[in-house]
Amino acid sequence: MIYIDTHIAVWLCAGVVGKLSDKAKDLLNGHEIRISPIVRLELQYLYEIKRVTLPANDIVADLSHSIGLKVCDKDFNAVLHRAIALTWIRDPFDRIIVAHALLNEDYLVTMDQTMLDNYTKSIC
Repeated sequence: MIYIDTHIAVWLCAGVVGKLSDKAKDLLNGHEIRISPIVRLELQYLYEIKRVTLPANDIVADLSHSIGLKVCDKDFNAVLHRAIALTWIRDPFDRIIVAHALLNEDYLVTMDQTMLDNYTKSIC
């Protein structure tokens, strides 16, 4: 299972894959792709402040259809338990995104340097 963060979800919806490494592309092509439910909320915030042009549900539906994206249904209390220990990350959205991936030590595709530097299974 592979997780993607909000930035990567936006890129994939827009068809921007050229900035991803070959390893990230291989992982995305060979595994089930998931997002934390918090990605949906962050996408909606970005839409409301006009940083993306589609509402969250449209982006998630598009990615569900085009790449088989699924929204993670892991127990939120277990995710938050992991997130509380991630003191190296300040952004609450990113903290929960990493915690979702960390719960089963899954890969996380991201361009966020803090995640790349601190979560060993993150890749860009």
